[in-house]
Amino acid sequence: MKLRALSMAVFMAALPLSTMAAGLDRSGQSIAAFLQPGNYAEAGLSVLDPSVRGVGLDQRPVSDMADDYYFPTAAVKVQVSDHMSLGLLYDQPYGGDATYAADSFMFGNGVEGTTVEVRTNNLTALMGYQPNENWNVYAGPVWQTVEADIQLRGAAYGGVGKLGTYGIKVDQEPAFGWVAGLAYQIPDIALKAAITYRSEIEHKATAKETTALPVPSLSTLTSGVEATTPQSVNLDFQTGIAADTLAFANVRWVHWSQFAVKPKLLGNISQLGAPYVRQNLIDYAEDQWSANVGVGRKFNAKWSGTAALGYDSGAGNPITTLGPTEGYWNVGLGAQYSPAEHYFIQGGVKYFWLGDATAQTGGKPVGEFSDNHALGYGMKIGYRF
Repeated sequence: MKLRALSMAVFMAALPLSTMAAGLDRSGQSIAAFLQPGNYAEAGLSVLDPSVRGVGLDQRPVSDMADDYYFPTAAVKVQVSDHMSLGLLYDQPYGGDATYAADSFMFGNGVEGTTVEVRTNNLTALMGYQPNENWNVYAGPVWQTVEADIQLRGAAYGGVGKLGTYGIKVDQEPAFGWVAGLAYQIPDIALKAAITYRSEIEHKATAKETTALPVPSLSTLTSGVEATTPQSVNLDFQTGIAADTLAFANVRWVHWSQFAVKPKLLGNISQLGAPYVRQNLIDYAEDQWSANVGVGRKFNAKWSGTAALGYDSGAGNPITTLGPTEGYWNVGLGAQYSPAEHYFIQGGVKYFWLGDATAQTGGKPVGEFSDNHALGYGMKIGYRF
């Protein structure tokens, strides 16, 4: 079977297209670029166009609240010697983008709607040791930043007398974690398996919280806010199944059930008066499990393609109003064109069926979101040197 070349040409055709998946997960944090043979570099861009509509607790329709977004990825890997490799990977693993209509009674006040913008940046440095052709042990540090700007508006948050005028802006500050993994391959049959663990990363950032409440102690507060991005495990596998054809799979676990963001001022306001309880800005009840399986085929020296099916469990239901979907199913197609052996251009598209969810705030249901979908697409350029 012609599988050495096939492994290089097809395995990367599964583009990192996530969505409003479990928690804030986006990129999937793949290290596939680091496991490529020889010296290698890539750059990619993925875009997601979601549509998330629902009905508020007042039975009024909630128009599409999910914003389009894009995220870049980049990687470089250098094979220093027969037994050592170095790599640097960039991605934006977590994020959130949402804008509710201003005229939504539950999520707007007639002038402004609830808005969400969360951004992260990740740099992963890896060093790998290959005792022989089959094994690769790798580890390294991770540098990560998180920033956010969230504004809550409408009756879902208690209106102007509660959290309906609340806003928080979290400054970008770096924090550090680590990654480690083990890979095994048999190049002659295009078999490759890898397990990668990423640690949680504790962030302590400066946050400015504001409200329009006429109480000085509850109107503005600048303080520290803590958030811990979750630990995760990725399991990747591929193997040749016929001439010029291989099967691949990825399974990912993310520890979202311990994730919570608890700003001080928001907590103080949410305790005022029954039946409210101290409220978190974002939290999740369950861990995420996701899987992607597919088949790749090399058609000729220049063209190859993939077809894949994906699943995401979600992070519990009811869920935060800042991303009211519970997981998804998706199908995807990818194609790769290689004008020469040392570089390629890759494109892909995925269609997502988003899971129905009940949106809640302060433990109270405030809306139902169902029959939603998303379209993702992306491009990548790879170069071997």
